[in-house]
Amino acid sequence: MKSIFVGITGALLFGGISLAASINNKPTFSKDVAPILYKSCVQCHRAGEAGPMAFTSYKEARPWAAAIKQAVASRTMPPWHADPKFNHFANDRRLSDDEVATVVKWAETGAPEGNPAQMPKLPKVAEGWQFGKPDFTITTGTPFNIPASGAIPYKYYTVDPGFTEDTWVQAVEVRPSQRTQVHHILVFVLEPGNVRPTRGGEQFSDMLIGYAPGVPYITFDDETAFLVKAGSKFRFQVHYTTNGKEATDIDTLGLKIRKDKPKNRAFCGSATQLRLAIPPNEANYETKATHVFKEDVTLLDMTPHMHLRGKAFKYVLTYPDGRSEELLTVPKYDFNWQLSYILDKPRQIPAGSKIEATAWYDNSANNKYNPDPSKLVRWGDQTFDEMMIGFFNYKVPVDSPSPAPLKRPAPPTAE
Repeated sequence: MKSIFVGITGALLFGGISLAASINNKPTFSKDVAPILYKSCVQCHRAGEAGPMAFTSYKEARPWAAAIKQAVASRTMPPWHADPKFNHFANDRRLSDDEVATVVKWAETGAPEGNPAQMPKLPKVAEGWQFGKPDFTITTGTPFNIPASGAIPYKYYTVDPGFTEDTWVQAVEVRPSQRTQVHHILVFVLEPGNVRPTRGGEQFSDMLIGYAPGVPYITFDDETAFLVKAGSKFRFQVHYTTNGKEATDIDTLGLKIRKDKPKNRAFCGSATQLRLAIPPNEANYETKATHVFKEDVTLLDMTPHMHLRGKAFKYVLTYPDGRSEELLTVPKYDFNWQLSYILDKPRQIPAGSKIEATAWYDNSANNKYNPDPSKLVRWGDQTFDEMMIGFFNYKVPVDSPSPAPLKRPAPPTAE
Protein backbone atom coordinates (compact mmCIF):
# COMPACT_ATOMS: atom_id res chain seq x y z
CA MET A 1 0.00 0.00 0.00
CA LYS A 2 1.21 3.47 -0.81
CA SER A 3 2.18 5.91 1.80
CA ILE A 4 2.37 8.40 -1.06
CA PHE A 5 2.05 10.15 -2.20
CA VAL A 6 2.72 10.54 2.19
CA GLY A 7 3.90 13.90 3.58
CA ILE A 8 3.98 14.57 7.30
CA THR A 9 5.23 18.17 7.12
CA GLY A 10 4.16 20.01 10.27
CA ALA A 11 2.07 17.12 11.58
CA LEU A 12 1.30 16.82 15.28
CA LEU A 13 -0.08 13.34 15.82
CA PHE A 14 -0.82 10.49 18.19
CA GLY A 15 0.77 11.19 21.53
CA GLY A 16 -1.09 8.53 23.49
CA ILE A 17 -1.87 11.02 26.27
CA SER A 18 -5.11 10.56 28.19
CA LEU A 19 -7.60 13.41 28.36
CA ALA A 20 -7.75 13.13 32.13
CA ALA A 21 -3.99 13.52 32.41
CA SER A 22 -4.08 16.50 30.06
CA ILE A 23 -6.78 18.31 32.02
CA ASN A 24 -5.99 17.40 35.63
CA ASN A 25 -2.21 17.61 35.48
CA LYS A 26 0.21 20.18 34.19
CA PRO A 27 1.69 18.73 30.99
CA THR A 28 5.41 19.11 30.46
CA PHE A 29 7.42 19.00 27.29
CA SER A 30 9.64 16.12 28.36
CA LYS A 31 6.88 13.77 29.50
CA ASP A 32 3.77 14.75 27.53
CA VAL A 33 4.48 16.92 24.49
CA ALA A 34 7.78 15.59 23.17
CA PRO A 35 6.26 12.13 22.45
CA ILE A 36 3.70 13.81 20.18
CA LEU A 37 6.29 15.88 18.36
CA TYR A 38 8.82 13.07 18.13
CA LYS A 39 6.34 10.57 16.78
CA SER A 40 5.16 12.65 13.86
CA CYS A 41 6.67 16.14 13.63
CA VAL A 42 10.42 15.87 13.66
CA GLN A 43 10.49 13.98 10.40
CA CYS A 44 9.94 17.39 8.81
CA HIS A 45 10.53 19.76 11.72
CA ARG A 46 14.29 19.25 11.92
CA ALA A 47 17.31 20.87 10.35
CA GLY A 48 17.38 20.59 6.57
CA GLU A 49 13.75 19.52 6.16
CA ALA A 50 10.58 21.25 4.99
CA GLY A 51 9.32 22.39 8.38
CA PRO A 52 10.14 26.09 8.91
CA MET A 53 11.28 25.42 12.48
CA ALA A 54 12.81 22.48 14.36
CA PHE A 55 11.16 20.61 17.25
CA THR A 56 13.92 18.16 18.13
CA SER A 57 14.55 19.66 21.59
CA TYR A 58 12.79 21.75 24.21
CA LYS A 59 15.06 24.68 23.41
CA GLU A 60 13.93 24.58 19.77
CA ALA A 61 10.22 24.03 20.43
CA ARG A 62 9.67 26.40 23.38
CA PRO A 63 9.69 29.68 21.35
CA TRP A 64 6.93 28.23 19.16
CA ALA A 65 4.60 27.12 21.96
CA ALA A 66 1.90 29.69 21.17
CA ALA A 67 2.04 28.92 17.44
CA ILE A 68 1.85 25.18 18.11
CA LYS A 69 -1.16 25.73 20.36
CA GLN A 70 -2.95 27.83 17.73
CA ALA A 71 -2.28 25.32 14.94
CA VAL A 72 -3.48 22.38 17.02
CA ALA A 73 -6.54 24.10 18.47
CA SER A 74 -7.70 25.32 15.05
CA ARG A 75 -7.02 21.89 13.51
CA THR A 76 -4.75 23.53 10.95
CA MET A 77 -2.19 20.98 12.03
CA PRO A 78 -1.93 18.22 11.26
CA PRO A 79 -3.02 18.90 7.67
CA TRP A 80 -5.87 16.53 6.82
CA HIS A 81 -8.80 17.40 4.58
CA ALA A 82 -10.79 14.20 4.02
CA ASP A 83 -14.39 14.08 5.26
CA PRO A 84 -14.35 11.35 7.96
CA LYS A 85 -17.83 10.18 6.96
CA PHE A 86 -16.41 8.38 3.94
CA ASN A 87 -13.92 5.53 4.30
CA HIS A 88 -11.00 5.01 6.64
CA PHE A 89 -7.48 5.94 5.68
CA ALA A 90 -4.22 4.42 6.87
CA ASN A 91 -2.53 7.83 7.01
CA ASP A 92 -5.36 9.70 8.78
CA ARG A 93 -3.66 12.63 10.48
CA ARG A 94 -6.49 13.98 12.59
CA LEU A 95 -5.48 14.82 16.14
CA SER A 96 -7.45 13.25 18.96
CA ASP A 97 -9.20 15.41 21.54
CA ASP A 98 -6.74 14.09 24.13
CA GLU A 99 -3.75 15.24 22.10
CA VAL A 100 -5.24 18.66 21.45
CA ALA A 101 -5.98 19.11 25.17
CA THR A 102 -2.44 18.09 26.11
CA VAL A 103 -0.65 20.45 23.72
CA VAL A 104 -3.02 23.37 24.38
CA LYS A 105 -2.75 23.09 28.15
CA TRP A 106 1.03 22.79 27.96
CA ALA A 107 1.19 26.07 26.06
CA GLU A 108 -1.35 27.79 28.32
CA THR A 109 0.48 26.81 31.53
CA GLY A 110 3.81 28.34 30.55
CA ALA A 111 5.12 25.55 28.29
CA PRO A 112 7.25 23.97 31.05
CA GLU A 113 10.14 21.68 30.21
CA GLY A 114 9.67 19.19 33.04
CA ASN A 115 12.25 16.57 33.92
CA PRO A 116 14.74 16.16 31.04
CA ALA A 117 15.28 12.56 32.15
CA GLN A 118 11.75 11.80 30.93
CA MET A 119 12.50 12.86 27.35
CA PRO A 120 11.92 10.09 24.80
CA LYS A 121 14.72 9.07 22.48
CA LEU A 122 14.90 11.11 19.32
CA PRO A 123 13.62 8.99 16.42
CA LYS A 124 16.25 7.66 14.05
CA VAL A 125 15.88 9.41 10.71
CA ALA A 126 18.09 9.24 7.65
CA GLU A 127 19.79 12.56 7.07
CA GLY A 128 18.34 14.19 3.98
CA TRP A 129 15.54 11.64 3.47
CA GLN A 130 12.08 11.18 4.94
CA PHE A 131 11.57 7.55 3.93
CA GLY A 132 14.90 6.31 5.31
CA LYS A 133 18.25 5.68 3.66
CA PRO A 134 17.84 4.87 -0.04
CA ASP A 135 19.60 2.02 -1.81
CA PHE A 136 20.12 4.10 -4.94
CA THR A 137 20.17 7.82 -5.74
CA ILE A 138 20.40 9.84 -8.93
CA THR A 139 20.12 13.59 -9.62
CA THR A 140 18.84 15.63 -12.53
CA GLY A 141 22.50 16.37 -13.11
CA THR A 142 22.08 19.99 -14.13
CA PRO A 143 21.54 22.76 -11.58
CA PHE A 144 18.84 25.19 -12.70
CA ASN A 145 19.09 28.89 -11.98
CA ILE A 146 15.64 30.07 -10.87
CA PRO A 147 15.02 33.73 -11.72
CA ALA A 148 13.45 36.11 -9.23
CA SER A 149 10.33 36.70 -11.31
CA GLY A 150 8.41 35.60 -14.37
CA ALA A 151 6.73 32.38 -15.54
CA ILE A 152 9.07 29.46 -16.13
CA PRO A 153 8.19 26.76 -18.69
CA TYR A 154 8.43 23.18 -17.45
CA LYS A 155 12.00 21.89 -17.31
CA TYR A 156 12.72 18.31 -18.41
CA TYR A 157 15.71 16.16 -17.53
CA THR A 158 16.34 12.64 -18.82
CA VAL A 159 18.83 10.62 -16.79
CA ASP A 160 20.07 7.06 -17.17
CA PRO A 161 20.31 5.04 -13.93
CA GLY A 162 22.33 2.36 -15.71
CA PHE A 163 20.03 -0.52 -14.76
CA THR A 164 21.16 -3.62 -16.69
CA GLU A 165 18.40 -5.80 -15.27
CA ASP A 166 14.76 -5.33 -14.32
CA THR A 167 14.54 -3.41 -11.03
CA TRP A 168 11.65 -3.55 -8.57
CA VAL A 169 11.17 -0.32 -6.61
CA GLN A 170 9.75 -0.83 -3.10
CA ALA A 171 9.84 2.83 -2.07
CA VAL A 172 10.72 6.10 -3.78
CA GLU A 173 11.31 9.72 -2.81
CA VAL A 174 12.19 12.75 -4.90
CA ARG A 175 13.62 15.87 -3.30
CA PRO A 176 14.13 19.39 -4.69
CA SER A 177 16.85 21.48 -3.14
CA GLN A 178 14.62 24.59 -3.28
CA ARG A 179 11.19 23.57 -1.96
CA THR A 180 9.69 27.06 -1.84
CA GLN A 181 10.18 27.52 -5.60
CA VAL A 182 9.25 24.02 -6.79
CA HIS A 183 5.54 23.60 -7.58
CA HIS A 184 5.88 19.93 -8.48
CA ILE A 185 8.18 17.21 -9.79
CA LEU A 186 6.93 14.25 -11.80
CA VAL A 187 9.25 11.32 -12.53
CA PHE A 188 8.33 9.04 -15.43
CA VAL A 189 9.95 5.81 -16.61
CA LEU A 190 11.09 5.72 -20.23
CA GLU A 191 11.63 2.21 -21.50
CA PRO A 192 14.49 1.42 -23.95
CA GLY A 193 14.16 3.63 -27.00
CA ASN A 194 12.81 6.49 -24.86
CA VAL A 195 9.31 5.04 -25.04
CA ARG A 196 6.70 6.04 -22.45
CA PRO A 197 4.78 2.82 -21.78
CA THR A 198 1.09 2.82 -20.92
CA ARG A 199 -1.18 0.22 -19.40
CA GLY A 200 -4.38 0.00 -21.37
CA GLY A 201 -3.69 3.47 -22.76
CA GLU A 202 -3.67 5.14 -19.32
CA GLN A 203 -2.02 8.55 -19.32
CA PHE A 204 0.01 8.29 -16.10
CA SER A 205 0.69 4.55 -15.77
CA ASP A 206 4.42 5.16 -16.34
CA MET A 207 4.66 7.75 -13.54
CA LEU A 208 6.91 6.53 -10.75
CA ILE A 209 6.29 9.40 -8.33
CA GLY A 210 4.86 12.88 -8.17
CA TYR A 211 6.20 15.42 -5.67
CA ALA A 212 4.08 18.32 -4.42
CA PRO A 213 3.71 19.98 -1.00
CA GLY A 214 2.49 17.24 1.32
CA VAL A 215 3.36 14.23 -0.86
CA PRO A 216 7.12 13.69 -0.86
CA TYR A 217 7.50 9.88 -0.96
CA ILE A 218 5.85 6.52 -1.73
CA THR A 219 6.10 3.21 0.09
CA PHE A 220 4.45 0.10 -1.32
CA ASP A 221 3.25 -2.86 0.73
CA ASP A 222 5.43 -5.95 1.13
CA GLU A 223 3.84 -7.73 -1.84
CA THR A 224 3.88 -4.80 -4.27
CA ALA A 225 6.51 -2.85 -6.20
CA PHE A 226 6.95 -0.65 -9.28
CA LEU A 227 8.84 -2.16 -12.22
CA VAL A 228 11.68 -0.28 -13.91
CA LYS A 229 12.75 -2.43 -16.85
CA ALA A 230 16.39 -2.94 -17.75
CA GLY A 231 17.71 -0.11 -19.93
CA SER A 232 15.01 2.34 -18.83
CA LYS A 233 15.68 6.01 -18.11
CA PHE A 234 14.03 8.46 -15.74
CA ARG A 235 12.33 11.54 -17.12
CA PHE A 236 11.99 14.42 -14.63
CA GLN A 237 9.35 17.08 -15.23
CA VAL A 238 9.99 20.04 -12.92
CA HIS A 239 7.69 23.04 -12.51
CA TYR A 240 9.25 26.11 -10.90
CA THR A 241 7.42 29.14 -9.54
CA THR A 242 9.20 32.40 -8.77
CA ASN A 243 8.98 34.16 -5.40
CA GLY A 244 11.09 37.29 -5.80
CA LYS A 245 14.41 35.60 -4.99
CA GLU A 246 16.95 34.02 -7.28
CA ALA A 247 18.01 30.49 -6.37
CA THR A 248 19.64 27.36 -7.75
CA ASP A 249 17.88 23.99 -7.69
CA ILE A 250 18.90 20.41 -8.37
CA ASP A 251 16.61 17.45 -7.76
CA THR A 252 17.46 14.03 -6.36
CA LEU A 253 15.61 10.73 -6.74
CA GLY A 254 16.08 8.03 -4.11
CA LEU A 255 14.96 4.40 -4.41
CA LYS A 256 14.60 1.45 -2.09
CA ILE A 257 14.98 -1.68 -4.19
CA ARG A 258 13.67 -5.17 -3.47
CA LYS A 259 15.75 -8.18 -4.48
CA ASP A 260 12.91 -10.50 -5.46
CA LYS A 261 9.94 -10.30 -7.81
CA PRO A 262 6.78 -9.21 -5.94
CA LYS A 263 3.30 -10.71 -6.19
CA ASN A 264 1.81 -7.43 -7.43
CA ARG A 265 2.87 -4.65 -9.76
CA ALA A 266 1.92 -1.04 -9.01
CA PHE A 267 0.60 1.51 -11.49
CA CYS A 268 -0.67 5.09 -11.42
CA GLY A 269 -4.00 6.05 -13.00
CA SER A 270 -6.15 9.15 -13.20
CA ALA A 271 -9.49 10.70 -14.01
CA THR A 272 -8.49 13.89 -15.84
CA GLN A 273 -10.53 16.77 -17.25
CA LEU A 274 -8.57 18.89 -19.72
CA ARG A 275 -11.52 20.96 -20.96
CA LEU A 276 -11.69 23.59 -18.25
CA ALA A 277 -13.39 26.93 -18.80
CA ILE A 278 -13.93 28.55 -15.40
CA PRO A 279 -15.91 31.80 -15.87
CA PRO A 280 -14.75 35.05 -14.30
CA ASN A 281 -16.08 35.68 -10.78
CA GLU A 282 -17.59 32.18 -10.59
CA ALA A 283 -17.52 30.99 -6.97
CA ASN A 284 -18.60 27.38 -7.48
CA TYR A 285 -17.59 26.07 -10.90
CA GLU A 286 -18.06 22.29 -11.20
CA THR A 287 -16.46 19.83 -13.60
CA LYS A 288 -16.19 16.04 -13.81
CA ALA A 289 -13.88 13.37 -15.18
CA THR A 290 -14.19 9.59 -15.32
CA HIS A 291 -11.97 6.55 -15.51
CA VAL A 292 -13.23 3.08 -16.47
CA PHE A 293 -11.22 0.11 -15.22
CA LYS A 294 -10.58 -2.38 -18.01
CA GLU A 295 -9.33 -5.11 -15.65
CA ASP A 296 -9.74 -6.23 -12.04
CA VAL A 297 -7.54 -4.04 -9.82
CA THR A 298 -6.87 -3.27 -6.17
CA LEU A 299 -7.18 0.44 -5.44
CA LEU A 300 -4.56 1.77 -3.00
CA ASP A 301 -4.95 5.53 -2.66
CA MET A 302 -6.27 8.76 -4.17
CA THR A 303 -4.60 12.14 -4.66
CA PRO A 304 -6.65 15.13 -5.92
CA HIS A 305 -4.77 17.80 -7.86
CA MET A 306 -5.90 21.35 -8.67
CA HIS A 307 -4.27 24.78 -8.48
CA LEU A 308 -5.03 27.98 -6.57
CA ARG A 309 -8.73 28.14 -7.45
CA GLY A 310 -9.34 24.56 -6.30
CA LYS A 311 -12.17 24.42 -3.76
CA ALA A 312 -13.32 20.82 -3.24
CA PHE A 313 -12.88 17.37 -4.74
CA LYS A 314 -14.76 14.06 -4.68
CA TYR A 315 -14.26 10.47 -5.93
CA VAL A 316 -17.28 8.20 -6.50
CA LEU A 317 -16.97 4.55 -7.54
CA THR A 318 -19.75 2.90 -9.57
CA TYR A 319 -19.69 -0.88 -9.97
CA PRO A 320 -20.82 -2.75 -13.11
CA ASP A 321 -24.11 -3.68 -11.39
CA GLY A 322 -24.92 0.01 -10.83
CA ARG A 323 -24.04 0.24 -7.14
CA SER A 324 -22.19 3.43 -6.18
CA GLU A 325 -20.16 4.51 -3.17
CA GLU A 326 -18.27 7.65 -2.25
CA LEU A 327 -14.59 6.85 -1.85
CA LEU A 328 -13.26 10.26 -0.84
CA THR A 329 -14.58 13.76 -0.27
CA VAL A 330 -12.25 16.71 0.31
CA PRO A 331 -14.62 19.56 1.25
CA LYS A 332 -11.83 22.14 1.61
CA TYR A 333 -9.03 21.54 -0.87
CA ASP A 334 -5.74 23.23 0.01
CA PHE A 335 -3.20 23.81 -2.76
CA ASN A 336 -0.45 24.06 -0.14
CA TRP A 337 -1.18 20.56 1.19
CA GLN A 338 -1.82 18.22 -1.74
CA LEU A 339 -2.26 15.10 0.32
CA SER A 340 -2.68 11.50 -0.69
CA TYR A 341 -5.39 9.48 1.01
CA ILE A 342 -4.33 5.87 1.52
CA LEU A 343 -7.16 3.40 1.97
CA ASP A 344 -6.94 1.55 5.27
CA LYS A 345 -8.26 -1.50 3.42
CA PRO A 346 -7.30 -1.54 -0.26
CA ARG A 347 -10.43 -1.79 -2.39
CA GLN A 348 -11.03 -4.70 -4.80
CA ILE A 349 -12.49 -3.22 -7.98
CA PRO A 350 -13.87 -5.42 -10.77
CA ALA A 351 -13.35 -4.68 -14.46
CA GLY A 352 -16.02 -2.38 -15.84
CA SER A 353 -16.20 -0.25 -12.70
CA LYS A 354 -15.97 3.52 -13.07
CA ILE A 355 -14.42 6.24 -10.95
CA GLU A 356 -16.07 9.63 -11.38
CA ALA A 357 -14.09 12.56 -10.03
CA THR A 358 -15.83 15.87 -9.39
CA ALA A 359 -13.96 19.11 -8.76
CA TRP A 360 -15.19 22.54 -7.68
CA TYR A 361 -13.35 25.84 -8.17
CA ASP A 362 -13.69 29.31 -6.65
CA ASN A 363 -12.74 31.96 -9.20
CA SER A 364 -14.27 34.79 -7.19
CA ALA A 365 -12.72 37.61 -5.20
CA ASN A 366 -13.66 35.72 -2.02
CA ASN A 367 -10.83 33.28 -2.75
CA LYS A 368 -7.81 35.00 -1.21
CA TYR A 369 -5.44 32.86 -3.28
CA ASN A 370 -7.09 33.75 -6.59
CA PRO A 371 -4.54 35.40 -8.92
CA ASP A 372 -7.23 37.20 -10.98
CA PRO A 373 -11.00 36.69 -10.49
CA SER A 374 -11.74 38.62 -13.70
CA LYS A 375 -10.01 35.99 -15.85
CA LEU A 376 -11.57 33.08 -17.75
CA VAL A 377 -9.43 30.19 -16.55
CA ARG A 378 -8.50 27.17 -18.65
CA TRP A 379 -6.18 24.19 -18.30
CA GLY A 380 -2.55 25.25 -18.19
CA ASP A 381 0.84 24.44 -16.75
CA GLN A 382 1.32 27.54 -14.64
CA THR A 383 -0.06 28.00 -11.13
CA PHE A 384 -2.26 30.89 -12.31
CA ASP A 385 -3.89 28.44 -14.77
CA GLU A 386 -5.83 25.40 -13.56
CA MET A 387 -5.74 21.62 -13.65
CA MET A 388 -8.16 18.84 -12.75
CA ILE A 389 -6.56 15.44 -12.09
CA GLY A 390 -7.90 12.75 -9.82
CA PHE A 391 -4.79 10.63 -9.37
CA PHE A 392 -5.00 7.15 -7.87
CA ASN A 393 -2.67 4.20 -7.46
CA TYR A 394 -3.56 0.58 -7.88
CA LYS A 395 -1.99 -2.86 -8.15
CA VAL A 396 -2.56 -5.95 -10.27
CA PRO A 397 -0.99 -9.44 -10.16
CA VAL A 398 2.54 -9.10 -11.41
CA ASP A 399 2.14 -11.11 -14.61
CA SER A 400 -1.31 -9.79 -15.60
CA PRO A 401 -1.40 -8.84 -19.29
CA SER A 402 -2.06 -5.21 -20.09
CA PRO A 403 -5.70 -4.68 -21.13
CA ALA A 404 -6.47 -3.40 -24.59
CA PRO A 405 -7.03 0.38 -24.74
CA LEU A 406 -10.63 1.51 -24.97
CA LYS A 407 -11.68 2.17 -28.53
CA ARG A 408 -12.51 5.80 -29.12
CA PRO A 409 -15.07 6.72 -31.76
CA ALA A 410 -13.62 8.03 -35.01
CA PRO A 411 -14.18 11.73 -35.70
CA PRO A 412 -17.02 12.46 -38.12
CA THR A 413 -16.07 12.75 -41.75
CA ALA A 414 -17.25 15.46 -44.11
CA GLU A 415 -20.12 14.47 -46.39
